Amino acid sequence: MFGTMQDCTDFIFTLRASQFKGQPLEAAQKLLAALGHPEGQTTFIHIAGSNGKGSTVNAIREILMTHGLTVGAFVSPHLERANERITINKREISDEDFLRIANQVADAVHAQLDGQFPSFFEFVTVMMFVYFAEQKLDVALIETGIGGRLDTTNVLTPAVSVITTVSLEHTEMLGDTLEKVASEKAGIIKQGKPVVVGVRQREARHVIQEVAQRQETPLYMLDDQIILEKNPLVQTMTVQLEDIRFQDIKVAMAGDHQLDNAALAIVAARLFDNSITEETIRKGLAKASWAGRFECMTPQIILDGAHNSEGTQALVDTLQQTAPNKRYIFVYAALQDKDHSISVGMMDRVASEMCFTEIDLPRKASAAQLASESNHARKIVNPDWRALIEEKRHHLAEDELLIITGSLYFIAEVRAHLQGVFA
Repeated sequence: MFGTMQDCTDFIFTLRASQFKGQPLEAAQKLLAALGHPEGQTTFIHIAGSNGKGSTVNAIREILMTHGLTVGAFVSPHLERANERITINKREISDEDFLRIANQVADAVHAQLDGQFPSFFEFVTVMMFVYFAEQKLDVALIETGIGGRLDTTNVLTPAVSVITTVSLEHTEMLGDTLEKVASEKAGIIKQGKPVVVGVRQREARHVIQEVAQRQETPLYMLDDQIILEKNPLVQTMTVQLEDIRFQDIKVAMAGDHQLDNAALAIVAARLFDNSITEETIRKGLAKASWAGRFECMTPQIILDGAHNSEGTQALVDTLQQTAPNKRYIFVYAALQDKDHSISVGMMDRVASEMCFTEIDLPRKASAAQLASESNHARKIVNPDWRALIEEKRHHLAEDELLIITGSLYFIAEVRAHLQGVFA
């Protein structure tokens, strides 16, 4: 069906809404059955959460790779190429393999679904299962797309599950309370398989505890079974898990929230393989970084995919921790499916200037719409994000930081643009 990689990606990128109108997960289950059930041929760690999935995946991956394992990872969204979503030991799937497996899955769509293609995410998820089954990995780290219970990735049975955080997001799909969102995330918990949890809100924790109890699964929660002592001034932590204590572990990624993510990664890795040593954990976390998450493109330009209010709070906290004496100029673009007023209000309170723009996606929030949420005295609206960023970066004072944030799709485009500018 697809003759070239360009043909393939041009087509699958159009699969925003599923043509297949069956029950949730039905399309993936039919395709995977036709393809020999590749989802049963790999060992998995499954990661859900409103924020921190990517950073936690990356930290687990670095620990497990340092331990000598071959580690697959499935993440979203991609920043530049669809291949980034499917990696083995941080190497992207090749164009040749991507194209070959996409054609396999497309053939299965025609045979099993009468040519009614599922969504882009469902299609690529099935591709991932096929590729990882072929490659005979030691373990694959799988991020959910949205939620957990009905997420396409939830056809797998993990060795360990991780739920990073819970916040109000995708409320039209996941529900409008923390309890409802937590229930959807907790859908990845499987019978008897341990789950590691970074969620701190009492009502969300209670929901997850109830699900874990029903599933008779060992539960490891931050501030309960996992005792975490943090020193964000030097970005170190001490993690206590039962009778094991890891003291003064250095974390490469900035921000108090990254210490939480790293603690979850340590526990998940140890639950997967309890022979992992403290030295391996230290070496792994010293290398762990994640593009688009508090990424310093220059000493004065920071990219951060803070795509909901919890992420924005983490961004603001990290700025005040690492650059308390700077003035912050925010550039913000986002999609419509978020509560922007909370995030904008958080930025308003610490910003010297607020700039609003937009990205060329069907679900974009307009620059004017986003700006209407702001009460800042210095507010700029420019739908042309390239012109806005170029103007701002060329006129930064010595004590100013340009913080570009919002949708990860926006961050991906800006990152590619700035890499071209600075090349």
